[in-house]
Amino acid sequence: MCGIIGVLGNHEVSPLLVESLKRLEYRGYDSAGIATVNNGKLDRRRAVGKLWNLSDLLVHEPLAGKSGIGHTRWATHGAATEGNAHPHRSGPVAVVHNGIIENFRELRAELAEAGITPETQTDTETVALLTRMFMDRGMDARAAAVETLGKLEGAFALLWLFDGEDDLMIAARKGSPLAIGHGDGEMFVGSDAIALAPMTDRITYLEEGDYAFITRAGAEIFDAAGRRANRDEQRIDLGQAQVEKGGYKHFMAKEIAEQPVVLADALRHYLPATGLNLPADLDFSNIDRIILIACGTAHYACAVAKYWFEEFARIPCEIDVASEFRYREPPLSERSLAIFVSQSGETADTLAALRYCSENVAKTVAVVNVPSSSIAREADIALPILAGVEVGVASTKAFTAQLLVLAVMALQAGRDRGQIDDATLAAHTEALRSLPGLLNQAMGLSEPIAKLAESLAEAQDILFLGRGPMYPLALEGALKLKEISYIHAEGYASGELKHGPIALIDRSVPVIVMAPHDRLFDKTVSNMQEVMARHGMVLLASDAKGLSVAGDGTWATLQMPEIAEPFAPILYAIPAQLLAYHTAVAKGTDVDQPRNLAKSVTVE
Repeated sequence: MCGIIGVLGNHEVSPLLVESLKRLEYRGYDSAGIATVNNGKLDRRRAVGKLWNLSDLLVHEPLAGKSGIGHTRWATHGAATEGNAHPHRSGPVAVVHNGIIENFRELRAELAEAGITPETQTDTETVALLTRMFMDRGMDARAAAVETLGKLEGAFALLWLFDGEDDLMIAARKGSPLAIGHGDGEMFVGSDAIALAPMTDRITYLEEGDYAFITRAGAEIFDAAGRRANRDEQRIDLGQAQVEKGGYKHFMAKEIAEQPVVLADALRHYLPATGLNLPADLDFSNIDRIILIACGTAHYACAVAKYWFEEFARIPCEIDVASEFRYREPPLSERSLAIFVSQSGETADTLAALRYCSENVAKTVAVVNVPSSSIAREADIALPILAGVEVGVASTKAFTAQLLVLAVMALQAGRDRGQIDDATLAAHTEALRSLPGLLNQAMGLSEPIAKLAESLAEAQDILFLGRGPMYPLALEGALKLKEISYIHAEGYASGELKHGPIALIDRSVPVIVMAPHDRLFDKTVSNMQEVMARHGMVLLASDAKGLSVAGDGTWATLQMPEIAEPFAPILYAIPAQLLAYHTAVAKGTDVDQPRNLAKSVTVE
């Protein structure tokens, strides 16, 4: 959530700041603003809503200067108003901030004793007020910022700009990512390397607790104890940072369509011609419990993986929502392996859970899309899902790529524990290798789904049903639909239908059944018949054999390719995503940036 950009440049920075903020729109936001220093004078512009409102404002009220900071805000403390938008300013100080200052109320009380009154509802303004207070007491900008940091509790990425300082930005990071970009006589700061990609491919990531004094000559980085710190400079792949729609109407449509290629790339990496390509120190032979921890869509990927680990390797698995995990203080052991799944690798709750587990389990494993992310760096082992940049807030290709990596891990676990013989392993890996072609076939359902979506868009409530590993897929399908169409949707295990949800069934409630013709198919059909007997609108997604058995009497059907039973959730993710996408398009909602949601949730 939120986005930060900072530039100490050799050219006018306002256009650069706005363009970089556009590259961060996928993170979610409801206001935006920039501040610059021009000939020593600090000034700012802010606007509510989309970035074009800020761009329009800058046409009528230009902001000159070669030093500047910018921000896209996702409202937490205080409504989405111009007054609450970043940058926040107090006298000579301007600040942008990602995260939450947890003790801002206590700090406000301290400021009130000094006769300083805030003008906004935000926690961020407290940072600017504190820094100004310390400067009023005679500290220079650097000392005042460091003194302010010592007062703050919570998670934050901060960037300061100062009146009278054309060649200084101060950056700090605690619990929220921040990167410094190096140019030729220029320096940059961003909450995301994507924002910096047009300007530089040389990146230094601040570590937890770091702060930095940045000038055009470079960056002086200090750790949380105030000691000079050397942080590695990395090269980023600018091609990976491209976020163009490529002719599609929405990023989500593009990312759904990319899945056959994404999975093919991941398969080449993890399933080479022979064997499984996983790190040598990822050994399941002495593990007696697996803990899978994630949030949102990644949590549903973990729920699918539980079936795989328990079937292939016979290892008991627990799944936890990251925001609940550490607060229940679960017992851990040295024979447990903890797997943390996050698209961004910066999810605050998942990162906190990882830190809770560190040194208390045999291994921590990160399954992430950003190899340089905090979760990847802090885990013992990091497995990239190789999905490429995902811009749409509703995750699609990252979900299927997570599933693929988790499936390979489950097969490795089965082999390490002697639960899978060579023939069975070969059959499963061959099934995984068939996925790109099968996903490509499933993409052919886009047009018929678009027609069905015109009716689904009229619904107030929609149910998704599935059994076995298709149950988490039903949960994911419902989540996708509610995220971007704003239709109330719920996913249920098919067998739970008669334990309450069946009371909702009438002619106005579509019920989407995800049911490949597997060993549980007959039971799913029985539940489906219960819906149809109560005049529910059943949309059945199944293969040809399943439709021949149970397709009659349904409202609509979607014929899926046949797939090896364990891996059906990966394939059936395609119609789930397309149903959500086309229903949202039919309703006219903002598909890529749905209301109230952010791509990367970097606060608890």
